[in-house]
Amino acid sequence: MVVVQTDDFNAADLTAQLRTRTAGQAGALVTFTGYVRDYAEGQHTRTLFLEHYPGMCEREITEICTQAQQRWNVPEPVVVHRVGELGNAEQIVFVGVASAHRGDAFRACEFIIDALKTRAPFWKRETLSNGERFWVQQRETDAEKTARWGADTSPDTTEPS
Repeated sequence: MVVVQTDDFNAADLTAQLRTRTAGQAGALVTFTGYVRDYAEGQHTRTLFLEHYPGMCEREITEICTQAQQRWNVPEPVVVHRVGELGNAEQIVFVGVASAHRGDAFRACEFIIDALKTRAPFWKRETLSNGERFWVQQRETDAEKTARWGADTSPDTTEPS
């Protein structure tokens, strides 16, 4: 399930839905919720405006989830990503992954959020408490995290059943 929306989401409800859909198949469920935080030094973030490329954005997120499913034993992951103007400390993104084993769930969830940060067509404009506005640039560390997944294309099979 991939959803891009302006409305807030309920992480507990999304987790419960994933648990219900994977009942009997999953022994592990991993979730990640991302929030608006202060990025700039010396000023506080007032808002973060997220813009996206409709249609293309959902297709790319779906492709990221498909790649996670191909690499690890995870049924349909859940990704909900907000767009529009969000205040400091508001929820931005939810990723939920279920699997028979915790290792697959952790790795797939981390892969999805790393890939979202660098591959999904989102643009972020931050507004600081002093009124200054700027477009947030991709961090080199995020690109490095995503790149490392390309080097390891086989699932980790070291975890016991």
